[in-house]
Amino acid sequence: MNNDIANNTFLNTVSLDRRQEVAAEQEKKSGNELGQSVFLELMITQLENQDPLSPQENSDFIAQLAQFSSVEGLERLNTNFDDFSGNFRSNQALEASSLVGRPVSVPTSEAQLVENGFVGGTITLPQSTTELTINIYNEDNALVQQVPLGTQRVGDVVFRWDGKRIEVNGELTSWQATESMISGNFRFEALALQQNELGAMESEQLETALTANVNSVTAAENGQLILNLSGLGAVNINDVKQFN
Repeated sequence: MNNDIANNTFLNTVSLDRRQEVAAEQEKKSGNELGQSVFLELMITQLENQDPLSPQENSDFIAQLAQFSSVEGLERLNTNFDDFSGNFRSNQALEASSLVGRPVSVPTSEAQLVENGFVGGTITLPQSTTELTINIYNEDNALVQQVPLGTQRVGDVVFRWDGKRIEVNGELTSWQATESMISGNFRFEALALQQNELGAMESEQLETALTANVNSVTAAENGQLILNLSGLGAVNINDVKQFN
C-alpha cells in the first residue's frame, strides 16, 4: 500500500514537472496562447499519469476537447476574417482610386465657384411644381442671385451655374444675372411651390446635391475611404449620392 502511494506521488510529481516544462516551452513560442500540439501533449501526459483508481470522467475529457476546438475555431475564424477585411479594404481603395478626376454628387448646399468654372448640382422634386427657384448666397450669407426655373416635373432637376447663366437638364435657360459672380464660396437654396396635406400651396425647401471632381482618395485609420473633392473638401465615400 505504501508503495502504491509512493508511486502515485512520484507520478503526480512527474506530471507536474512535465506540465511546467511544456508550459514554459509554449510561453517562449507563443506567449499566452496555447498551441494545438502543446495542448495534446499536456492531455496525453495527464491521461498517462492519472490515478487508475479514479480516472478522469469522459464528460470532463470531452469538455476539454470541445473547449479547445471552440477556441481554435474562433482563432482561425478571426484570422480568416482579418485577411478578408484587409483584402476587401485594399480592393475598395483600389476601386476608389479610379474615381480621381471624376465628378461625384454629395448632399450639400455649399460649393466653391472657380474662375471660368461652374457649379453643378441636382434638386430632387418629390412632386411636380409650377414654380422652382434657386437662391444663391455668398460667403456673407447675402442673396446675390435669384434664379427662377418655372415649371418642373417630379424627379431630379440637374443644373449647372457659371456665375452668370444657368443650364437646366442639359439646356441653357434664357435667364441671365445682372451681375456675374466670378469666383468664391456660395450656398444654394432650392424652393418649390408645393401642395401641402391640406391642399394649400406653399413654398418648400428641397434637398440639393452638388457635384465636384475627386482630387484624391484617402484611407482613414478606421478603414473608411475619404474623397477629397474640389471645392467641397473631404467627404466620406458612403455619403456620395451619385457617381457621375
